[in-house]
Amino acid sequence: MPLYKRESGIWYYDITLANGKRIRGSTHTKDKRQAEELHDKLKHETWRNANLGEKPKYLWDEAALRWIKEKKGVKKSIDDDISRLRQLPELREVYLHNIDRSMIMAIVNAKTCSDSTKNRYLALIRSILNACVQKWDMLDKSVYIELFKEPAHRLKWLRPKEAKTLLSFLQPYMADMTEFDLATGLRQGNVFNLRWRQIDFMKRVCEYYPEDMKASKPLVIPLNDTAMNVLLKQLGKHEEFVFVHSRNKPVKSLNYEWWKEALYKAKIDEDFHWHDLRHTWASWLVQNGVSLYALKELGGWQTLEMVQRYAHLAPEHLAKDAIKIDSIMTSDCHNLGTVNKSEEEVITVDTMRKMLKDMEEKWWIDGGS
Repeated sequence: MPLYKRESGIWYYDITLANGKRIRGSTHTKDKRQAEELHDKLKHETWRNANLGEKPKYLWDEAALRWIKEKKGVKKSIDDDISRLRQLPELREVYLHNIDRSMIMAIVNAKTCSDSTKNRYLALIRSILNACVQKWDMLDKSVYIELFKEPAHRLKWLRPKEAKTLLSFLQPYMADMTEFDLATGLRQGNVFNLRWRQIDFMKRVCEYYPEDMKASKPLVIPLNDTAMNVLLKQLGKHEEFVFVHSRNKPVKSLNYEWWKEALYKAKIDEDFHWHDLRHTWASWLVQNGVSLYALKELGGWQTLEMVQRYAHLAPEHLAKDAIKIDSIMTSDCHNLGTVNKSEEEVITVDTMRKMLKDMEEKWWIDGGS
């Protein structure tokens, strides 16, 4: 039965190769004639692959599905990838070797979103095509894809008074999570999914395992008084999870409606996101003298480059270092025109000028003799 139709009306193909291997799949059409054309084409290609040694051709769908299977449980943002792949219907049923740069850019440019969002689509497509070439042997060469230039975004952070106002307008359980985030600088998922087994009240630390972290590296953070007080308020609410909402159920996601309402009442820009609480925490620390290296360790960043964005928030600390040159330049000499070998050998700028003048006059005398 090479073709058969399901209750949905879609035709499916079932091809048996000479070696007994069966290839089955959907034709994605209710038109029997189109289904037959696709069936015959696939059968012809599989025959040539088996008998003439031609390299098989793969569809984008096959590559996308393989990407999902490989990254599931490994890549923390795989759900975002799946969502973006669903927004690329133009690539479905397209052979990989037919995908070129102009096609990709036309598809992505047609989307009504920011350049940064478009870059997320481009990066995903590029990663899948590169995997097709480098890992899966599904494509001979990849496609060069250049990302859009993204504008530098202003670092958004709250002043302590603004943060206090925001807390006053949030729902009680959201206020607790927000205060804990401001006290620890943790990412949203690390706050929402925090479990009691990760807390050591005696040592006053919170431990995160590699599978919990974006960088896939363990992190142990010290708990300050603010964080400890928030945790103590949560005791007895749930046996496993630290933070629960009003019905004592674990918090799975942010209630954006309540979040936006609190921002409005607190007169804070509506584009202030939860992740900006982490920026706020980092900004406060840097402005109060915490070094970038210490900030990197506390926040679980992998490199110092990742925390350089906060360096400009502490110019007064740079100023303290800059003025050290004053003492160096005034310690043994009173001006830049002084070279001090000993108390008896001081050559001033005026002395140097006189010496040069004498040398110039002597040169003319010697040159004329």
